[in-house]
Amino acid sequence: MSAHPHSEVAKNKSNLRTIVAASAAGTTFEWYDFFIFGALTSIITKNFFTGLDDTTGMILALLTFALGFLSRPFGALLFGHIGDRKGRKGTFLYTILLMGAATVLIGFLPTYEQAGILSPLLLVGLRILQGIAMGGEYGGAVVYVAEHAPADKRGSYTAWIQASASLGLVIALLVVFLTRTAVKEEAFAEWGWRIPFIVSSVLLAISVYIRAKTAESPAFRALHESGNVSKAPFKEAFGQWSNLRQVLIALFGFMTAQGVVWYTTFFYTQVFLEKSVKLAPTTVNLLVMGISIVSAFLYVFWGGLSDRVGRKPVMILGIAIAVLSFVPGFHLMARFANPALDDAVNRTPVVIFADARQCSVQFDPVGKAQFTSSCDLAKSLVTSLGVPYANEDGPYKADAVIQIGDRTIAVQSGDTLSKAELTTLKTNAVTDLKAALKAAGYPEKADPARVNLLGIFAVLFVFTVGATALYGPMASALVEMFPTRIRYTALSLPYNIGTGWFGGLLPAISFAMVAGSGNLFFGLWYPVIIGATAIAVALIFMKETKGRDLHTMEDQPER
Repeated sequence: MSAHPHSEVAKNKSNLRTIVAASAAGTTFEWYDFFIFGALTSIITKNFFTGLDDTTGMILALLTFALGFLSRPFGALLFGHIGDRKGRKGTFLYTILLMGAATVLIGFLPTYEQAGILSPLLLVGLRILQGIAMGGEYGGAVVYVAEHAPADKRGSYTAWIQASASLGLVIALLVVFLTRTAVKEEAFAEWGWRIPFIVSSVLLAISVYIRAKTAESPAFRALHESGNVSKAPFKEAFGQWSNLRQVLIALFGFMTAQGVVWYTTFFYTQVFLEKSVKLAPTTVNLLVMGISIVSAFLYVFWGGLSDRVGRKPVMILGIAIAVLSFVPGFHLMARFANPALDDAVNRTPVVIFADARQCSVQFDPVGKAQFTSSCDLAKSLVTSLGVPYANEDGPYKADAVIQIGDRTIAVQSGDTLSKAELTTLKTNAVTDLKAALKAAGYPEKADPARVNLLGIFAVLFVFTVGATALYGPMASALVEMFPTRIRYTALSLPYNIGTGWFGGLLPAISFAMVAGSGNLFFGLWYPVIIGATAIAVALIFMKETKGRDLHTMEDQPER
């Protein structure tokens, strides 16, 4: 008889491990689908935004990437409502099937040269469907695992869902790297980029099979059996101040920070290393893959630590590390990745003399603005080559002048030129710029012999410590803030606004800030300011939730 309790405990642990594995495996697949797009931003630009200048094309590609994030709150509301009304398990299948179908179809899309404007429109539509699916995925996964896990181990178990994001990123980058290596860069740019999208059909079949074997969570099952399932999750979650207050604390106390910290660490670093400091794309992929593998263990470490010391102090520590390390860290990465560029910038800075009244903020979400003034052309041409510059006010209404050492390049306005004439103007100016930069010692790309890979990895590790300390305990903190009746809906919205809107827009916003200012590091102020604000909100308003009993939260008084 004495063996019976032990066998039940072993059985429960085995079931819990199966639940965690099934949830994490499916979430890994969905993150894989979502991250392929980010890893192929440069290729997407060339295939779907043909005819635009490099800077505008890159910004539009990043914005298309961001559309997947912008649409996530709508998925959070849709699938959150289904999850709170009908159950957690069924929602898993809806989200994963939608994500898988959208991703595979991207692999079969025609390029701009093949279908014209229809091509980017189809891409945008599928990207939005990906975002809607992802909006429902995360909330379901963390709620499902948390409602099965014991209270004193909730941080550890839900951290595996956080780790699945890094595993999805690793698999995405690995598939891209292997495909690039197998078909070579020229073929990859032409057609090989489709392979990572199409390969996801195999992962989809495996993930659906695994998830179909899981059972409903005990917390929702008990709620359903008692007849207390919410009839109006939206109204309860956002119409009652006690719940809405928690939603706002979650959003501004740590979710906005999570969005900008995570995507600066794992995505903006890729754009910066490849576009700004000209490191080889395959090298960038390997660095990010390596640090992502390390991060998988750190999520679990920080989640387990939060079970002992609390969610709040661990998450605030993570935000603080990121806020303090981003600016000096990116400066170090620039030096480690391309010391020749760093030397050239310090020795012979590029200066643009232009009438400030002719300069625009070169950020156009819909791609219709024509930045053809002399100042705008000068700035966009220099930025398209990944070169930082300084601004100096020039004579009133005079053409902008780019000065590189003792050489000057005048850039006339394109306001009155035809499209063909404007193209010729840009081509000639770029040719002159490249010659002047080469004469001044500016490298066209990073010299592999001078790249300090260990130095770059060390900086990425510091960023990753901050990102994982924030993200590791976050799932358990979100789950513990809301009652079972509305948990899926209530936590999904702040998560997807913070991650989707604040984080998803980060690459496009930061890149545009760099393009407009000429300062490679100016875009970092976006995550730094948002992170610092979140620390203040968390310190003042956030309550500790460690160990809270999820099954009795319906009767807990407002805090």
